[in-house]
Amino acid sequence: MALILCLETATDVCSVGLSQDGRLVALQESEQGRDHASQITLLIRKCADQAGYRLKDLDAVAVSSGPGSYTSLRIGWSTAKGIAYASGIPLLSVDTLQALAWGAASRVQQDTAWYCALIDARRMEVYAGVYTADGKRISGPEALILDSGSFGYCLEAGRTAVFTGNGAAKFQPLCQEPNALFLPLEASAAFFPALAEQAFERGAFAEVAYSEPLYLKPPNITKPKSLI
Repeated sequence: MALILCLETATDVCSVGLSQDGRLVALQESEQGRDHASQITLLIRKCADQAGYRLKDLDAVAVSSGPGSYTSLRIGWSTAKGIAYASGIPLLSVDTLQALAWGAASRVQQDTAWYCALIDARRMEVYAGVYTADGKRISGPEALILDSGSFGYCLEAGRTAVFTGNGAAKFQPLCQEPNALFLPLEASAAFFPALAEQAFERGAFAEVAYSEPLYLKPPNITKPKSLI
């Protein structure tokens, strides 16, 4: 049983939570357009104050592994590594897509459904992962360009497929299948507690010095325009 700080920074939402014994006890979130660098430490303080804890009380820190925004993920990982190193506590890496699917499954509560977590990756591309209701990975994570035939295997034999995440809205106009369900959820630290607790109990700790998030794609870096 553990008190775990949970950091989700893969998307536009900067989300911080505290979980105790696999249950969420505090949550603070900001949607100020990927302003994670200036928001994350403030959210951590607010979250600790909300639950009545201090950083010295933590047993571990969990951070979203990605995929997602290159810069946002690096901010989350830098913060998590700093806290883990300074406090001498384990670092846990939580699959962003799995956590999102877990959040959807907890709301829909259909044990036979497959949960398709989609994160916007610009234009008609998404980062995708498909999971069962108990968190078993069916496919992904992968970068995928959407078309009308995407995820056909998830909808076979009338199986319900639940599409969620900030990339699901891109697929909805392309999908006419009656057994497709679209659930508007954003990636959030609120979906971490069970997965983080499981990782802690297994001793599945990430290497503080050398572990990295899963980017899937290189950063979209452009040359600055000439001022002359």
